Amino acid sequence: MKREFVKLSILAALGGMLYMGVELLWRGRTHWTMGIVGGVCFVLIGGLNNYLPWEMPIWKQALCGSALVTAVELVAGIILNLYLNLGIWDYSGLPCNLLGQICLPFSLLWAALSVLCIFVDDALRWRLFHEEKPRYKWV
Repeated sequence: MKREFVKLSILAALGGMLYMGVELLWRGRTHWTMGIVGGVCFVLIGGLNNYLPWEMPIWKQALCGSALVTAVELVAGIILNLYLNLGIWDYSGLPCNLLGQICLPFSLLWAALSVLCIFVDDALRWRLFHEEKPRYKWV
């Protein structure tokens, strides 16, 4: 149990730093809370392999990842942006948004980033923690 906690903590820290790096490249800025949100999303996406078969096509895993990230983003946005008024992001001007915290264009972006997260998480788990070697089905 302790070993699993340490492993997930390492993965969350790495995933959070990676996400903050993506945000810096994309927007030119980030917020420390995005390290936490990104880390949680990274661990959740990586955990899909514990619940979904390896034979599931990668595009379906990406859609599941997008749904997870969108849900986490909605909860985080309600707390951070609407309740605490931190103003970290606002999708109000984008199509198909909900409360300005999630929107369809970014949900599609999360699907693409989920593919990257799946590959990185699998590689880290295989190399660092000697888990099963990754294999993928594309269609």
